[in-house]
Amino acid sequence: MQTLLRPAARAVWAASLLGAAFLARADGPLTAADVWSAEKLIGLEFSDAKIEMLLPGLREQARTFEALRAFPLSNGIPPALVFHPLPAGARLETKYRRLRLSPAPQVGRPANLEDLAFRSVRELGELIRHRRVSSEDLVQMCLARLKRHGPRLQCVVTLLEERALREAREADREIQSGHYRGPLHGIPYGAKDLLAAAGAPTTWGVAPYASRVLTEDAAVIRKLRAAGAVLVAKTTLGELAMGDVWFGGRTRNPWNLQQGSSGSSAGSAAVTAAGLLPFAIGTETYGSIVSPADRCGVTGLRPTYGRVSRSGAMTLSWSMDKIGPLCRTVEDCALVLDAIRGSDGLDDSVLDAPFNYDARLTPRKLRIGFLAADFERQTGARRTNDDRAIAVLRSLGARLLPMSLPEFPLSSISFLLSTEAAAAFDGLTRSGLEDQLKQQGAGDWPNTFRQRRFVPAVEYLQAQRVRYLLVQETARVFDQVDVLVAPSTSGRSLLHCNLTGHPCVVVPNGFHPDGTPTSICFIGNLYDEARMLALAHAY
Repeated sequence: MQTLLRPAARAVWAASLLGAAFLARADGPLTAADVWSAEKLIGLEFSDAKIEMLLPGLREQARTFEALRAFPLSNGIPPALVFHPLPAGARLETKYRRLRLSPAPQVGRPANLEDLAFRSVRELGELIRHRRVSSEDLVQMCLARLKRHGPRLQCVVTLLEERALREAREADREIQSGHYRGPLHGIPYGAKDLLAAAGAPTTWGVAPYASRVLTEDAAVIRKLRAAGAVLVAKTTLGELAMGDVWFGGRTRNPWNLQQGSSGSSAGSAAVTAAGLLPFAIGTETYGSIVSPADRCGVTGLRPTYGRVSRSGAMTLSWSMDKIGPLCRTVEDCALVLDAIRGSDGLDDSVLDAPFNYDARLTPRKLRIGFLAADFERQTGARRTNDDRAIAVLRSLGARLLPMSLPEFPLSSISFLLSTEAAAAFDGLTRSGLEDQLKQQGAGDWPNTFRQRRFVPAVEYLQAQRVRYLLVQETARVFDQVDVLVAPSTSGRSLLHCNLTGHPCVVVPNGFHPDGTPTSICFIGNLYDEARMLALAHAY
């Protein structure tokens, strides 16, 4: 029977048997027909004799997999293989220096405290430091605005009112006693609801986890608490960190309520843009800080992969997830990064490296490249605003070199992200709880998790090998420049630099005709956020 079918009818037969492997797994041992079906996915064709030789081993392999699936693995358990973005032979700076910020702003307490809603972290920190405003004052103001505007924006999952007021009063007592922790002391903030906050729901944006309460804070929240910052709200994210649709609705862009805020750090961008909180923590795997920062007109920092510990955060992709702030200004981002960077002894991807931000560093002292071809493809207001931004940089003395990133088949290896996500959420897929997610289209997580179940392990590892070459070749670009200037959301740099782990900061640079914001992006070398932020601050 098998011999008669080969080769002419084999493709048709295999296509008709795509479901046979599942039936065989459930009702009986693997057969030759199952192997024929699988051959199409792995891109090989075996003779009948080779298939007969394969079958006993494949049947044993299937039993091994069943035993493995029975072993309990929570989302937070990483694989033994750890990605590091540094190219071969790279050397990091080792000398630590204090942050050199721009001169402290002079700010007075307004008659109406709500006039502080859109002030920067730096300005609010000066008010607290000089005791012109208390942390409790700011927290009460933020709570009032969150209650008033949050429901329209659908940007908050949980208000942590009791915790926030307790932490604010503690901050005020410390400051009154002379124990000032630094520029974040007493500053209210929000955290994307994939970061654990002890005693509060951590929902990951999906209905199956809407009432789940974790017992420990994520590393980032612990570090911010040590800096004196006050957690006020858990902000929305798209379901399992995709888009801006979550179990409670769709997070809105404060500039245009008919428009979503983009995602997946949807709520963190919206609360900052709307003046509900001075800053918020987001995460990025592929655009989840950059895109909502662009849409909502805030400054978003994606740090180097391995700069910030992810312990206590939902895992989407072990080799691509990154945590960073969404703020009003570049220096606010620098202050927050300084507080959250560094190892906590739990996330093996994190390297301890200096962050020597210096606001005095001028564009004249930097080697700056720009992705000329990507800018040339921009149209409309984005093209106009990007051209104006490039002109501003040149007026500051920057010499911009036209550059390009190395050509690699990025789309052919981008499945790394969703394959790791399928592993991280395999329990969700197997439990059937995936059916409770609101988004059930072909490109949404439930179907993508099922699809990535068909990625062969060999192809996953081959893609990681291509990624290794991508890292080495990208390092050659940063041998020539310190910072790259790029369009924020178009061109190849967004996927490219998320795969290589490079940091970026997105800064507003104008508006569309409808009044919604546009932005420009500064990309730094690995672990060199300092120079990248100095250039963005100068701009």
